[in-house]
Amino acid sequence: MPRGILRIYLGAAPGVGKTFAVLGEAHRRLSRGTDVVVGLVETHGRAHTAEQLEGLEVLPRAEVTYRGATLLELDVDAVLARRPEFVVIDELAHTNAPGSRHAKRWEDVEQVLDAGISVLTTVNVQHLESLNDVVEQITGVPQRETVPDAVVRRADQIELVDMSPEALRRRLAHGNVYAAERIDAAMGNYFRIGNLTALRELALLWLADRVDEGLRRYRTEHAIDHVWEARERVVVALTGGPEGETLIRRAARIAARSARGSEIDLLAVHVLAGDGLAGASTTALQRQRQLVEDLGGSFHQVVGDDIPRALLDFARAAGATQLVIGTSRRARLARAVRSGIGAEVVAHSGEIDVHLVTHAAAGGRGLRLPPLTGSVDPRRRWLGLALTAVGIPALTAVCLASSAALSLASVMLVFLLLVVAVALVGGLWPALAAAVVSNLSVNWFFTPPTGRLHVDRVDNLLALVAYLLTAVAVATVVDRSARRAADAARSRAETAMLASLSRSVLAGERGLPTLLEQIREAFGLTSVSMVEGTDGGERTVGSCGDPTPRTTDEVAITDSLVLRLCGRPLSAGDRRVLVAFAEQAAVALQQGRLTAQAAEADRLAAANSMRTALLAAVSHDLRTPLAGIKAASSALRSTDLDLTDADRAELVETVDASADRLAALVDNLLDMSRLQAGAVTPALGPSDLPDVVTRAMSWLDADEQARVHLDWSDDLPPVLADPGFLERIVANLVGNAARHAPRGPITVSGGGVDGRVELRVTDQGPGIPIADRDRVFEAFQRLGDKPSGQGVGLGLAVARGLTEAMGGTLIVEDTPGGGVTMVVSLGPADARSDTVPTPVPASAR
Repeated sequence: MPRGILRIYLGAAPGVGKTFAVLGEAHRRLSRGTDVVVGLVETHGRAHTAEQLEGLEVLPRAEVTYRGATLLELDVDAVLARRPEFVVIDELAHTNAPGSRHAKRWEDVEQVLDAGISVLTTVNVQHLESLNDVVEQITGVPQRETVPDAVVRRADQIELVDMSPEALRRRLAHGNVYAAERIDAAMGNYFRIGNLTALRELALLWLADRVDEGLRRYRTEHAIDHVWEARERVVVALTGGPEGETLIRRAARIAARSARGSEIDLLAVHVLAGDGLAGASTTALQRQRQLVEDLGGSFHQVVGDDIPRALLDFARAAGATQLVIGTSRRARLARAVRSGIGAEVVAHSGEIDVHLVTHAAAGGRGLRLPPLTGSVDPRRRWLGLALTAVGIPALTAVCLASSAALSLASVMLVFLLLVVAVALVGGLWPALAAAVVSNLSVNWFFTPPTGRLHVDRVDNLLALVAYLLTAVAVATVVDRSARRAADAARSRAETAMLASLSRSVLAGERGLPTLLEQIREAFGLTSVSMVEGTDGGERTVGSCGDPTPRTTDEVAITDSLVLRLCGRPLSAGDRRVLVAFAEQAAVALQQGRLTAQAAEADRLAAANSMRTALLAAVSHDLRTPLAGIKAASSALRSTDLDLTDADRAELVETVDASADRLAALVDNLLDMSRLQAGAVTPALGPSDLPDVVTRAMSWLDADEQARVHLDWSDDLPPVLADPGFLERIVANLVGNAARHAPRGPITVSGGGVDGRVELRVTDQGPGIPIADRDRVFEAFQRLGDKPSGQGVGLGLAVARGLTEAMGGTLIVEDTPGGGVTMVVSLGPADARSDTVPTPVPASAR
């Protein structure tokens, strides 16, 4: 059976019109005679969306019972039994209620597709798994419902439902997205212009990547290897040479002229030799990489022995239309012998335009031999010469003693082994000396006529010449291999060291003193210090070791930062690595300063928030009950007023209610200060939950008490709690529900769940957006939806703090049909241990 077609409507944020668009597509298909049904659509109370359901067949939903509530989910069996051509299933990333066939709705969709039924569905970009952390950084809201990117990529069609941030906010303000009571909070938090713009960019970029992916797949499937100039993409080839910056800036200008926006499409590539050994300066490449990234491009490295082929393969794979390379730095004579890389690239570039850019380093070196320097130190060279001086006479004596059994060819092979040994020990120069001296020794002692540097046979002359050339060639190869092995080992060590250093610096694991100490130890220095130039002179920002009066070396990091070294002089190779260390040390310095500034800013912000909230409390929430008490007491004391008994009773009740309100406010403030100081130690013991709730009801006024309905499980066990704390928690939760849900009943229920006891306070109010469910438990938080004089926002913060101090949890859930359910989970009394819980400081929660 062929798999069904999956068509996804992708949006940047809630309210852009995904569900409206998918229902419009369903109507269009229905008008063309296609069998289309609606499996599940969430209208979220939006009238225009609900109108789109008219005229479409809507399948019944499956009822799932969870914690006493009945939830409606997609009925997969009903869809499979109906077997339409297309089915509309909204909200692909939705998490199904426990007890459903699958945990996630996208798994339901996969089963429907496997049955040959095509699906029209919707998803927001914030629900894509790969973008989950990015969206949280942008909005500050964690997304708990996600869908794997692979599921969305497998879609046959993805259609972007786009809307500008300004238009979406207008829809929100007109009440077309959320209910009126949620509009202000939404516009001030998740639906800010900056958030919506960033989310829109994420959606566009993610979809653009999928379009590129589809285009590459199409070209591969149809064996299309020539470049399609759908857009200009410039590749610049870098060697790590001095011309690199010139090439990068020239390529950036070419890319900028053809850019279709603020970002340029520039890729820089460096080809590594196939043996993995770097032939370019890593410092120069790092500078060039930084320049490319500063100009908005990206840096890449590929491995290949055939550099022109590797460049063109990369350019074609990247869909490049233009390739920028520098002209050869070789001299004219060398280029006459062999064509350069640029010429070969041009010859095989095909549809790719190649720019050969001249530069100051082009063709000015002339023809010269490479320096005959090895990687060995002078001590090893002297050892090689000593081996030559001792080994040749010794071998000569041995061969003379065995002259009857050895031929001339055997003697030459023995001496050739000695030359190889000298090359391994002392490098090239001692090996060359050994080759020449051993050749003379063979000629004098073993080539007829012996005792003279004379050869009377042509074959012996050829043998001597061949031996000399072979010895020189072998010595050269062995020396070069030894040098490359030493360079590779050093490069690996440097790379591993710098990679480890970079990771630790980025992770914030090492501070400046640790890095300076590592520099001192790595390079065998006496002391290392970092000095920063200021308007008033210089100041040392970090140091290690025992400083001496004389500075042996300095490394400039920035215009104002210098690394001063005391100890042995450093070689050029050591200085190259030291520069990388110094840059990491500067990063660590900046990171430490930013961390300190962030901590100070957080401290000041927290103090300012607390100060502002306390001032607001004193200004409004404390003044209101005090004003009520003052006015009522003044009226009672007045001799000018003729008060009836009913008037006096009402005034007394006003004084009593205002005093209770003032006492509750002060209690909350004191409790919050104790929680933040970590000075809360509950007296845990078996507590009867219904009895505690009954006592907590006395904290409420008569109207609030009349709205409360109690619902207890028959087998409700005692809970392990502090009765006083639990009474305060219940009073705060019920009082909060009464204030925010002024109509409808408030249900307080309890029962056992998974070995614990849950107390649930349920209202039928406007609910709390998912984005704000953690914020409601912050001190002095009212989410901007309540006027002054109705609490300072401490009730829920105190309730959660007291709950956690008793080892419990307090979370927010949706009430089926609308509203909020506060769930307090505590351990049963039979789980009590002999230890008392440690007070939970506010900073640890």
